[in-house]
Amino acid sequence: MPADLNDYFNKKNKNTNSSGGSNGGGGDSNEPPRMNFKKPKMPDGFGKMGAVAYVIIAIVAIIAITQPFVIINSGEVGIKSTAGKYEPSPLQPGFHFFIPFIQKVAIVDTRVRLINYTSGEDMGEGAIKSINTAGIIRKNSISVLDARNLPVSIDITVQYRLNPENAPQTIAAWGFSWESKIVDPVVRDVVRSIAGKYTAEELPTKRNEIATAIDDGIRKDIDAQPNKPVELLTVQLREIILPEKVKEQIERVQIAKQEAERTKYEVERANQEALKKAALAEGTAKAVIIEAQGKADAVKIEADAQAYANKEVAKSLDSNLLHLKQIETQGKFNEALRENSDAKIFLTPGGAVPNIWVDTKDKAKQSAIEK
Repeated sequence: MPADLNDYFNKKNKNTNSSGGSNGGGGDSNEPPRMNFKKPKMPDGFGKMGAVAYVIIAIVAIIAITQPFVIINSGEVGIKSTAGKYEPSPLQPGFHFFIPFIQKVAIVDTRVRLINYTSGEDMGEGAIKSINTAGIIRKNSISVLDARNLPVSIDITVQYRLNPENAPQTIAAWGFSWESKIVDPVVRDVVRSIAGKYTAEELPTKRNEIATAIDDGIRKDIDAQPNKPVELLTVQLREIILPEKVKEQIERVQIAKQEAERTKYEVERANQEALKKAALAEGTAKAVIIEAQGKADAVKIEADAQAYANKEVAKSLDSNLLHLKQIETQGKFNEALRENSDAKIFLTPGGAVPNIWVDTKDKAKQSAIEK
């Protein structure tokens, strides 16, 4: 206890003792009696410890009020500013102290972020032009005028992140709304520039070509920014929304193309059938020709063989053989005359042709001979 407090209790005890003695000696009986107040016994050195405790309490109170420290989580960096000037190196995840009222630490998110450019139907009836929720920004579809100045809407998704190494320079140059100043304008400008080169009818048919061109254009413009503030990850072309009239026209063209393809297929099929029938007819004709040729060749071969045989037989004939054959034939006629004495025999001169036997018992033959 402090020394002045001890003096207070000592004086209080002296006054109490003095008043009690006076009352006992016939003093003023109307004064109420005073109670003796004893000084509490304090441990030795308590006065010094109390001063230290007050200092500690004061320090804790100051720390609780000013909070001169910050905790940075993974996927974040801290940007320390001293007297309003940003330090060039970002604070990495962890526990960091700073001087209150002189220094400040701003925490920025370096995780992957998305901008979804989508139609109002997907965003709902009460949708606004830009909604930022948990690193996902939703904006209306990008309106584009095609090569014929027809309005077209394009839905696209862009994935990106803040470059953590250059975060202080990026925030110093663009502020904390850096993505609306860097990413969004570049995306809109590139999409309108590339899609505007095509007609509305060409956009769906050349979707892959357009998607590649948009990705290359956005990546080139983002990387060209000073200090490379943003790391572009992916660009996805999700949908091309055409006017209703253009859709109907494309559908009619597609139907006409399908009909033409179907007609072409039917004509091709008919041609194939005709070629098939012609091939079958040609094959049948060739088969008939081959068969007839075979038969003709067989007859010719047979005739040639017969002619050859006759020629060989003719070569073997001589006058003696013919005379012998005539004698043999005459002998057969003589045998026949024995059985039919009325028969007539006509002898041919030279013996080249056999004699003719006529049975005269046959009246029809007999009458024919007589005529």
